[in-house]
Amino acid sequence: MNKTSSLVSRSIRFVLAAAMLLTFATGTARAQDADPNPGAITLTTGIDFPSVYFFRGIRQEADPKLTMFAFGDVGIALGSRASVNFGVWNSLHTGTAGSDVTDNSSHYEEDFYVMLNLSAGHGVTVTPFFTAYTSPNESFRTVKELAFKVAHASKFAPYGLVAFELSGQADGGSEEGTYAEIGIAPSWPLGGNGVTVGIPVKLGFSLSDYYEANGKDNGFGFFDIGALFTVPFSSAPTKFGTWNLHGGVNYIALGDGTKSFNVKDGTPEGNQVIGSIGIGMSY
Repeated sequence: MNKTSSLVSRSIRFVLAAAMLLTFATGTARAQDADPNPGAITLTTGIDFPSVYFFRGIRQEADPKLTMFAFGDVGIALGSRASVNFGVWNSLHTGTAGSDVTDNSSHYEEDFYVMLNLSAGHGVTVTPFFTAYTSPNESFRTVKELAFKVAHASKFAPYGLVAFELSGQADGGSEEGTYAEIGIAPSWPLGGNGVTVGIPVKLGFSLSDYYEANGKDNGFGFFDIGALFTVPFSSAPTKFGTWNLHGGVNYIALGDGTKSFNVKDGTPEGNQVIGSIGIGMSY
């Protein structure tokens, strides 16, 4: 699976227009003192518009135009120490990964996942999960993956992840690989209106055959640091859910293997800046 603007300004105008409409909708709905959805099921959805799509340091589109991520997630609490999440994540493209190619649809990727979140105490959560990465427009073969994540709910929100490819290869190589990622995701409030800024930092590595390029397995995949601003539409949950507008920028430094996938004008480049804006909702 080698997941390798002129319409970006239009997408930004669309998001801002949607934000104004949603602000009006949630503003006319009186905020409730209590959560209007106190049950065991949580719904989360959103739509994002990045300037270019990278997956674990691997560039997915040679010439992006309008790129859109749309997702939905259902969370079910199984008690005080366990929960299940399942959902779908999609990417749609009008550039070379999608409809810019003759007889190709814009639906580049559709992923299905299910995860079990287990509290281990002291703020530690262990999450095994399964993901199937599929391509409706047949740009890559299906990849099935089993992963394990350990996270700690603290100031810097550190986490570690190991993923095993069961079938298919994210790098389009000859062997199923094993991927590792470590990172932090601290965030801070900005003022008293619920606005936050996050500084996510992560590093991706190949433990075995994950970044097969240039005739070898390349251990270092990428370093990614970003800034994410989140602006809520309301200060309390409403019967229409909790909405937010978010956006930010990321800088990615690539290793030798992932650099070979990031080719511009015939030359591999070792870094990339990615901008993104989107809308999210939870209920």
